[in-house]
Amino acid sequence: MPEEKPKKLQAAALRYDPEQDDIPVLAAFGEGLVAQRIIDTAEEHGVPVTVDTQLASVLAKLSVGDQIPPQLYAVVAKLLVFVGEMDRGYGNKLNEAGKK
Repeated sequence: MPEEKPKKLQAAALRYDPEQDDIPVLAAFGEGLVAQRIIDTAEEHGVPVTVDTQLASVLAKLSVGDQIPPQLYAVVAKLLVFVGEMDRGYGNKLNEAGKK
């Protein structure tokens, strides 16, 4: 039985600003060291990071600046809800810390 080749790390960054974008856009994509830099940069700036290898594989076929295709709307919408919940949670923690 052939050994499975380890998958290369992939990372994508999505941008969605309802005032600027009609549809989420692929803001960055990379593999290997570039992927790690995307993840590190997100974490340094408090941007939530989630793992979805299937989505990353599909996003790998797009170019930076491309709008997310309609078949990805549902999964990307779930990610945006997740990010929104994380942002609210972070904001609530800051407000609680300020009251102490």
